[in-house]
Amino acid sequence: MKYTKATNYALHTIVYLAVLPAGKTIGVKPLAEIQKVSPTYLSKVLTNLVKSGFIESVTGVNGGYKLIKAPKEITFLEIIHAIEGTTSLFHCSLDNDIHDRQNCLIEKVMNEAEEKMEDYLRTQTIEQVVEKVHDNMVQHINSVAN
Repeated sequence: MKYTKATNYALHTIVYLAVLPAGKTIGVKPLAEIQKVSPTYLSKVLTNLVKSGFIESVTGVNGGYKLIKAPKEITFLEIIHAIEGTTSLFHCSLDNDIHDRQNCLIEKVMNEAEEKMEDYLRTQTIEQVVEKVHDNMVQHINSVAN
């Protein structure tokens, strides 16, 4: 399975925002520099995260982005769904005399595997990652935050 780069950047961005001191924001440019991605591309990811209710955009001199949902309440699965959507990864495309697409056994196996993966991702929170983050990451993000 492969997720888009947008999911990669969204997950990392949420972790970076989670280590910011309370009340602090960070702009798209520093977030993009940290992740070595175009600010324009990251802005699109941030827009999805705002629309999904994970972060907010703060305007003004000290503007930028900040979390509005507690890291312990944000699961990997929620972020993945916000970026990738909730459509199943596998859909049977065969429909012929010997293969009934409605009852495809291969699709059933693939869907069961996807459900197990989603069950796991539903238990993994951003807080669990933040608790393991090395102090250097915290210092780095705080040094570039507004």
